[in-house]
Amino acid sequence: MKKAVVCCLLFVVCFACSKHPSLPSSFTQSDSEPSIWPDYAGVTVPPNIAPLNFLVDSVDDVVAEIEGQTFGGKKNKVQIDENEWHEMLASAKGKSLSVTVYTKKDGKWQAYKPFKIHVAEEDIDPYVSYRVLPPTFVGFDELILKQRNLTNFDETTIYNNHQITEGVEGQCINCHSYQNYGTDNMMFHMRLQNAGTMIVSDGELIFVNLKNDSMISAAAYNNWHPFLPIIAFSTDHTMQSFHTRQITKVEVMESASDIIIYDVKKNRVQTVLNDSLEFELFPSWSPDGKWLYYCSAHHEYKKKYEDTDELLNEYKSLQYNLYRLSFDAETMTFGEPELIYDAASKNRSAVQPRVSGDGRYVLFAEGPWGLFHIWHTSADIQILDLETGEATLDGRRESQLVDSKAMNSPLPESYPSFSSNSRWILFESRRDDGNYTRTYFAYFDKQGRVHKPFEVPAKDPEFFRVFLRSWSRPELMKEPVHITPRQFYEKALTEPIKLSN
Repeated sequence: MKKAVVCCLLFVVCFACSKHPSLPSSFTQSDSEPSIWPDYAGVTVPPNIAPLNFLVDSVDDVVAEIEGQTFGGKKNKVQIDENEWHEMLASAKGKSLSVTVYTKKDGKWQAYKPFKIHVAEEDIDPYVSYRVLPPTFVGFDELILKQRNLTNFDETTIYNNHQITEGVEGQCINCHSYQNYGTDNMMFHMRLQNAGTMIVSDGELIFVNLKNDSMISAAAYNNWHPFLPIIAFSTDHTMQSFHTRQITKVEVMESASDIIIYDVKKNRVQTVLNDSLEFELFPSWSPDGKWLYYCSAHHEYKKKYEDTDELLNEYKSLQYNLYRLSFDAETMTFGEPELIYDAASKNRSAVQPRVSGDGRYVLFAEGPWGLFHIWHTSADIQILDLETGEATLDGRRESQLVDSKAMNSPLPESYPSFSSNSRWILFESRRDDGNYTRTYFAYFDKQGRVHKPFEVPAKDPEFFRVFLRSWSRPELMKEPVHITPRQFYEKALTEPIKLSN
């Protein structure tokens, strides 16, 4: 019994030593900040975020001192205790944490200049969902829709296509979205095998075939109205082409697209925009529900409608502008299109609009042409300020862009969105290695300034270096999805209901 007690005490002591290692007694002082991965130096984080664990390359050991507490890990990694981290964040809310890094190489220690981690006053929505998929253009054999608790490292599966996929056709899962960041009203598409749209309506699961004879295709890109049981969709013909001599390997194009709204309770669709000379895409409601934002590219076919050969030859001419329509919820009617950002006049293309809670700012992805900017190396996230700018000759107000340089990188950024309090910007980026998309967050303060972004924290800071999958189409949520993967699977085996006339 005594030996067992001694062993237990030794384990506790050793665990405490690894959790709080001692600082080196002697070291050389560097006048530069350490190079850490991920790069968390100088970032601004929410006070409810999980620990920002990191590593230092090409060293034998590392210790970090954060506000008087020391943390280490395995070899070159710093892994911070969750409880102590959240206590430090709570104390530093509205202020900063000071981090000093000590590294050991060839038996010698070096101390680096401290860096700051700024802690904002505002929380971020505690959950994020995303698709996990390998780097592929046309394969659907491995797709998982997951959700992660951002306050810690808990991750669970929403739906995995391996539950149902058989044969070579596969099953695509895409376009998951939520009403007002909640999960009692949510949806995602299932394509190819067992095709249909999974919709959770007031907690009840339904499976719908969102296609009738008047639509170009089944409903695609979507956005829930913030409080009504309606979803705005585009309906479109999508095509791909592949390059052999460019760093951009693929182009995604629409040969035709319209915008509709779907009434979940009545199971009916209503056409909103169907101009044959316009490719309307990515509908997005304003948080007050009074405006429907979207993007559109003007194209007049020279020979025949939907001439795909023509599009393949002229893909660089497809440049999308941002528009909006007023919406009357009582009459379910829309106003006339209003141009809010003329990207084509700047030889650019603006897609994927999202609107801030106060209606002032519009987030969007901007690239040289087209709509899938995650494949375009020059693609950036932009923010349009609708309250600034000068009047134009035609009576419009030319809104100004917010300086978003701090958020962008030389590699592609795409799919931006606001948190529910509009203080955090979520987006996906290929900045890590150019191949895999990762989830990033940037603080957007009350003065309209963008701060240096940070990568979603991982328990093992090396995780995203060795995880050969992308995190695609991230969406913030206030709560986790409550429908189980089994429930989605069983519903997918049923026949999807058809739209009402």
